[in-house]
Amino acid sequence: MDLSNLKPADGATKTDKRIGRGQGSGRGGTSTRGHKGAKSRSGYKHKRGFEGGQMPLFRRVPKGGFRNINRVEYTGLNIDVLEKLAETRNLTVITPEILRENGLLGKNDLLKILGRGELKAKMDVTANAFSAKAIQAIESVGGTVTKL
Repeated sequence: MDLSNLKPADGATKTDKRIGRGQGSGRGGTSTRGHKGAKSRSGYKHKRGFEGGQMPLFRRVPKGGFRNINRVEYTGLNIDVLEKLAETRNLTVITPEILRENGLLGKNDLLKILGRGELKAKMDVTANAFSAKAIQAIESVGGTVTKL
């Protein structure tokens, strides 16, 4: 055995289809492309989502919705949650930083105080937004409301 008679094992290699090389090749005439139509022509490329002329899925399915890119999204916290936190931690001042430390507010979340529940103790609350009922409840017990 020497380098001149080395060859790949049987079945390890395939010969390429030689397309468009005349009738004697066995693939003459239509060159394996079938008869007529766009797919048999050179340069054929169908559109993305094309379904053979049937109304494509992206046009059959109804479109819906609108996402306002200027929407400001707040994380809402009710007064009863603040009351419970103030009782357990013995707080008189509530700020977004304190709420983040206690896991009630995300890192970049904006805070809105909502009016469910009632306050017993005076409390100074700082937040990005307040509902009218929350402001009334906080001020009725002598607390202050500060908007950021």
